[in-house]
Amino acid sequence: MSAFNDIRDYVAVPRVLSLKLAPDGSRLVSAVQSLNPDGRSYGTALWAIPLDGEPHRLTRSAKGESAAEFTAAGDLLFTSARPDPTVKDATDEVPALWLLPRAGGEARQVACRPGGVSAVRTAGDVVVFASDVLDGEAEAEEQRRKARKDAGISAILHESAPVRYWDHDLGPGRTRLFAARLGADRLEDVRDLTPDPGEGLRDVSFELTPDGSTVVATWRVHLPLGQFRTELVAIDVASGERRVLFTDDRNDFTGPLAVSPDGGRVACVRDRHTDLDVSARSELWIGDLATGEGAAHAPDLFPMDLAWAPDSSAVYLAADHQGRRPVFRVALDGQVTRLTTDDSAYLGLNPSPDGRFVYALRSAVDRAPGPARVDTATGEIADLSSPAPRPEVPGALTEISATTDDGATVRGWLVLPEGASAEHPAPLLLWIHGGPVASWNDWQWRWQSWIMAQRGYAVLMPDPCLSTGYGQDMIDRGWGDWGPRTMADLDAIVDVAVARDDVDGERLGAMGGSYGGYMANWVAGHSDRYKAVVTHASLWHLDQFAGTTDVAMYWQREFGEPGSERYAKLSPHHSLDRIRTPMLVIHGDKDYRVPIGEGLRLWWDLQRTGAEAKFLYFPDENHWILKPGNVVAWYETVLAFLAQHVLGQEWKRPDSVA
Repeated sequence: MSAFNDIRDYVAVPRVLSLKLAPDGSRLVSAVQSLNPDGRSYGTALWAIPLDGEPHRLTRSAKGESAAEFTAAGDLLFTSARPDPTVKDATDEVPALWLLPRAGGEARQVACRPGGVSAVRTAGDVVVFASDVLDGEAEAEEQRRKARKDAGISAILHESAPVRYWDHDLGPGRTRLFAARLGADRLEDVRDLTPDPGEGLRDVSFELTPDGSTVVATWRVHLPLGQFRTELVAIDVASGERRVLFTDDRNDFTGPLAVSPDGGRVACVRDRHTDLDVSARSELWIGDLATGEGAAHAPDLFPMDLAWAPDSSAVYLAADHQGRRPVFRVALDGQVTRLTTDDSAYLGLNPSPDGRFVYALRSAVDRAPGPARVDTATGEIADLSSPAPRPEVPGALTEISATTDDGATVRGWLVLPEGASAEHPAPLLLWIHGGPVASWNDWQWRWQSWIMAQRGYAVLMPDPCLSTGYGQDMIDRGWGDWGPRTMADLDAIVDVAVARDDVDGERLGAMGGSYGGYMANWVAGHSDRYKAVVTHASLWHLDQFAGTTDVAMYWQREFGEPGSERYAKLSPHHSLDRIRTPMLVIHGDKDYRVPIGEGLRLWWDLQRTGAEAKFLYFPDENHWILKPGNVVAWYETVLAFLAQHVLGQEWKRPDSVA
């Protein structure tokens, strides 16, 4: 039976989340997410993936395991909130650091902190991990947290922005890095490397040099008027001394990052600061660890993942490109070679120690992620046995493109259901991606087009202006012109889709989330061709949004000061009186990227003007709908709404929201 027949079957499909290669290249380890026995939540476990055998599960606990990292000896470090069996009445509530011996046996806890362990890196016998710590001495952390809890204090006093991030509050603790050495049973000589970081390590990415002497980390520098920039710093493990590697007033240096195997260079991402007339740009940056001198490489490739070749002569880069995400080889002399030529999207790059292969997670719009091996000499791809078998998709995937009014080419993926033909044309759903600097090029667990295909819909997933993988000009075309320019691109490629004899040009729906939700709102106010619009986590009143989102600084750079001309030009709420299309509004209360106020105001505006609409509200979800039961409710409500307005069926309230 197809996994897409019943939404409950779909949410139960295991998902491969990560990939890590052992230092000797002998095996891979992956974190796999699967439905917990209660059916109401997901858990994670670590699986071993032999290079020439069948995967097997390594860990089991109710709390789950993640953040796998190999030691030089091949033992496996990971984080988990599982209770420590060696401690009487242990009630661990935060992730601790555990070690699973390569030789086998039970995992043991090797380090814990009152604020948890969030990430770990190791080189030789040196271990560096990140933890959340209240201001003050780290040694008194447990007592200070207990005193705060016992006093019933949840208040957080902020002195700089931001105060929230995606789905969680920031503070009162701040991230610090701790260094230690691997002992016989636990980590030894645990030291606070960054005792007074302020907000410097917020959302940190960090790596260790191969000799374990230096931590290379992102470091946030707060500036006046709510602004900040991100530098790359080097922290001496022995002394804690910090020096700036890469800094620039007009750029951020961010992850993913990696130190070359010879310890001489650092590769990271340089993100340009935007403003009203300067668009987003990301590029590979390679610099000298000793001098800090560096240069940009592969300027048209937005890095999504990177890893050094074992001889330190090149960087392997995964970057969006024409609706795919190939692996590229970027040599130090600047030469760029595309390594993979298939239609897949790659992440989790792991070059083998001998340089012959790159192991990675391979996915596509019609292919769930799984481990694969890429031959670095030939580009030949071989799939490895996966701990989560890929579901068979019910239909076909094809590619279409259109020429826009300004002469640009817009391409996209078209999912066609089984049986679509001139005699039985399929109703079309336009899906608009978020970002907006993004691309439809890989498998989507949250927006799953094959669920719609199972129910007879064709799904168009276009990459309009602002999409990555088409050069800087494609981003420049839409910068500061979100609604009008994107709408023209969408109209052009929808016209191509509906001209097909296997697509029904009269039964159309439009859907989008985040920026795609913004565009769904724009479509509703500027077109009558769609029978229904579904808008998820959407921007509605830009002036309001720009001051309440968790990253207000970013949006103000593109749109200007609140109340400026660009807000007036591009805010969808100004077209409220032109909305005639039935709308399904969806929003989670814990969404801090696009706060709930956007959904509430849109819903009220539709109510007060008499527009036909429904509001699917999730009190306990964020920008994404993640809990299995809520995923079922999301899809069943969306499908019922589309069935009513696109297919002309009688409205039936789904049981999941009855």
